[in-house]
Amino acid sequence: MYQPQIHVGDGRLRGFEALLRWQHPAVGEVPPALFIPLLEETRLINRLGGWIFDQGAEQRQAWSGVFAADVVLSVCVSPTQFCMPNLASELKRAMDRFDLKPGQIEVEITEGSLVHNLTHSHKQLKLLHEVGVRIALDDFGTGECSLSHLRNLQLDTLKLDRRFVANIVESRREAAMARSIIDLSRNLDMLVIAEGVETVEQYQWLVDNGCQVMQGFLIAHPMVAEDALHFPGHFEPAGLRKGSLL
Repeated sequence: MYQPQIHVGDGRLRGFEALLRWQHPAVGEVPPALFIPLLEETRLINRLGGWIFDQGAEQRQAWSGVFAADVVLSVCVSPTQFCMPNLASELKRAMDRFDLKPGQIEVEITEGSLVHNLTHSHKQLKLLHEVGVRIALDDFGTGECSLSHLRNLQLDTLKLDRRFVANIVESRREAAMARSIIDLSRNLDMLVIAEGVETVEQYQWLVDNGCQVMQGFLIAHPMVAEDALHFPGHFEPAGLRKGSLL
């Protein structure tokens, strides 16, 4: 499944996040929170990861004739995968196989993955950048990543967790925290993506406070690859104040 991300400035499609789903024949859709930990425990996530990279690269290549060259496909990398010594080479193999350009693939990494072993993290991030992969810090504000970590790690994108977005309109405290994260990220030259945007009011608040990219049900629910092909290259939610785009 693929969920679109759009630029606030002009409503232009920024990219898609690839979301792993398991459709069980008996019980239906199994949430990732149930099966990913099992894959982590058994180390099967490493084998599955190679398949995910291939599928993602193939899909991004298939979109080349439809979307602009700068449209990004983001894939999540688990803590176990982030520890793989061949992570960068596996991604490069997939990108080369499907003739992708640098910057067309982005990996999303959790705070816990980064701070678990900072020496390893610095090396891994350097290798990923060398093969042309963008790096996003996922769910920022929910883990152990400090401001000094943000300053010293080679990150391109910061994703504002949906738990901050959910109450930014109603809660002054949540709004203050979200505003601080957005300002910090922009001052560190990182792209800011807000996750879980579900209402026009949330979208408007994020526009007014400098967030650059949005993702959530207000824009679109996760969709199959065929439907993603028909997602518009430009998108603007109805109900925004006239002239409010940055």
